Amino acid sequence: MILLPYSFILNSVMIHRKDESKMTKIEKFELNDGTSLPVIGFGTVNIQGATGVNSVLTAIDAGYRLIDTSTNYMNEGMVGEAIRRSSVPREELMINSKLPGKAHEYDKAIKMIQESLYRIGIDSFDKYLIHWPLPKQDKYEEAWQALVDAQKFGLIKTIGVSNFLPEHLERIIEKTGVTPATNQIERHPYFNNNDLVKANKELGILTEAWSPFGREINDVLENEIIVAIAKKYNKEPAQVIIRWNLQNNVMPIVKASSFSHQKANLDVFDFELSKEDIQQIDSLDKGEEGRVEGQHPNEYEEFD
Repeated sequence: MILLPYSFILNSVMIHRKDESKMTKIEKFELNDGTSLPVIGFGTVNIQGATGVNSVLTAIDAGYRLIDTSTNYMNEGMVGEAIRRSSVPREELMINSKLPGKAHEYDKAIKMIQESLYRIGIDSFDKYLIHWPLPKQDKYEEAWQALVDAQKFGLIKTIGVSNFLPEHLERIIEKTGVTPATNQIERHPYFNNNDLVKANKELGILTEAWSPFGREINDVLENEIIVAIAKKYNKEPAQVIIRWNLQNNVMPIVKASSFSHQKANLDVFDFELSKEDIQQIDSLDKGEEGRVEGQHPNEYEEFD
């Protein structure tokens, strides 16, 4: 097995399933707060109801142990139902949710966190993020203080942010003295966001990538360069993109509806991209035009 060449890697754990022949070896990231995360998470955006429950259950069976949701996804209840139905013990799963912009005020944030816990049916979040900074509202410092205190109250184990730029990170760190453990940002081959990845790393923050396959809005999975690299390693384009993220110290949050694709997205630890491969993928970056929906963190408002 090829070990991933970066400092965030902590160790490997065996994920046991009902079928022992389907055990998957999963690497882990060590965070700045002393906790650890699986290097690949399962995303739940746009999946809800009974279909969503089945999708999360098959993902857990495939080997995923971090489930990423959000109040804005309107599916926290579905995630909770999947947890209850799963044969995997709660303590082996990591549940991550996110604070919506309507709850950036301190008191609203604390209540929102509590309500999310009630909806999912768990006592505490393993990880919880501020979904967007929303600088036009300029209340994200207050929201971050709420997460810092919620962690002290025992409502959250690891706290982080999403879509925060360096200037946003600097403000909350200076205000509270607490550095986020993770920053979940848009990152895919057409918008590699490498400058922000570098800034996160310099602050000791793990970068997570949302929609690493471009939300199926762009054609990144059909790009001829990525397809050619995939053929070289006898892999799928999605696996190449996941590997590109991992070798750049980035944790991808992936989504797939079928069990076969969910399992394939974890089958990325038996090959390593060359330096030239990574440079080729990096060259696909389109800058700001590459964002899937033009959601710049300094401009995007959840409720425009």
